[in-house]
Amino acid sequence: MTQIPLPLALRAGSNPSRIVVGAGNSAVLDAFSRAADWPFRTAVLFGPPRAGKSLLARWFATSGQGEAIDDADKLDEADLFHRWNRAQESGLPLLIVANAPDGGWKITLPDLASRLGSALHLEIGEPDDAMLADLIAVHAEMRGLALGPDAGAYLVPRATRSHLGAEKLVSVIDRLSLERKQAPTLAIWRDALEEIHGVAQPRLL
Repeated sequence: MTQIPLPLALRAGSNPSRIVVGAGNSAVLDAFSRAADWPFRTAVLFGPPRAGKSLLARWFATSGQGEAIDDADKLDEADLFHRWNRAQESGLPLLIVANAPDGGWKITLPDLASRLGSALHLEIGEPDDAMLADLIAVHAEMRGLALGPDAGAYLVPRATRSHLGAEKLVSVIDRLSLERKQAPTLAIWRDALEEIHGVAQPRLL
């Protein structure tokens, strides 16, 4: 499991204390290492819900690589443009994080649209099998949930292939385990998948 520890305190139960690195975000992290070469030293990061955009932004800023602006698509455009100008004056790389997908963020301020249109655009993609297994393991660890050594082999091929899907699956497994006062073994894994997908799972591995 490849991970990046986060050198900051996060509210318990809200987010992982480290970033899982895999197929979905390795290109983004590679780009972070070349921040000084970004056009206008600016990059815009997009990604699906719960994909770790905010965690990556915090790590980028706290590791001293530059400034990060999270939820930029929710900010006043004039304020965002002023922050972009300040970053240009300081010479620091600027990472801008937006929740809207690339192409879905409609900027009405022409100067801001021009600057961000010229920036490097980065996007977090779907996890592959290895990364999905790591995400499930991290979310289980956050909840103090012991899934067992066979969990990944059973859950990964049947889970929704997304960061949010991994989080929801572990949440349902945890809830069922608590409700039944049982360890989260095969029967609970299977029932959690059935609840999420609405499709009966095979009774055997």
